[in-house]
Amino acid sequence: MTAHTPHGEIAAAFSDPAAEALDWATAERLLTDAEIFWLSSVRPDGRPHVTPLLTLWIDGALHFCTGIGERKARNLRENPEVVLTTGTNSLDRGCDLVVEGTAERVADGAALRTVADAYVAKYGADWTFEVGDGVLDGEGGPALVYRVGPRTVFGFAKDPYAQTRFRFPPAD
Repeated sequence: MTAHTPHGEIAAAFSDPAAEALDWATAERLLTDAEIFWLSSVRPDGRPHVTPLLTLWIDGALHFCTGIGERKARNLRENPEVVLTTGTNSLDRGCDLVVEGTAERVADGAALRTVADAYVAKYGADWTFEVGDGVLDGEGGPALVYRVGPRTVFGFAKDPYAQTRFRFPPAD
C-alpha cells in the first residue's frame, strides 16, 4: 500500500450519472495484477515512443526494467517523464488505468533483490535475474530498473462508464 491513500475524484462530465468514483483499493489491485503495461516515453528529438513491458507494483510504485542500450533507456536518460497504461481492449467491460510519473533509476542492491524476487513471483522462473552492480543480470544481459511513483492515476471504468482521477503528493 502507499503511505498516502488517495481519494478518487470522479469526472462527472465524462461519466455515467449513476457511476461512482473508483476506489483506490480496487485501482491498486488492478495495478498489482496487470501483466502487461504500455510505457510511453519521449525520444530526444521529441517524437513519442510506446512499448509494452512487464511491470511490478511494489511499495506504491510501478517498477520495470530495460536493457542499457534499449530505446526506452536512452529516452529516460534525456527525459524521465513517462505514462504507463494498462487495461482491456473491451469497450464495455473492465477498467483501464493510466499512471503518470517520473521514472527514477533503482540501483540499490536490496531494492534490486526485491524487484528480482517479485519478477519470479509474478511472472515465473523465465524471469529470473541476478543482482549485479546497480543492475539486474538476466539472459538478455544487464538491465536497468526504474521506479515510477504515481503523480496522477486515471481510472476508466466501463460498466458504467466512469472516469476517476487520483492525485498523489510530490515525492520527498
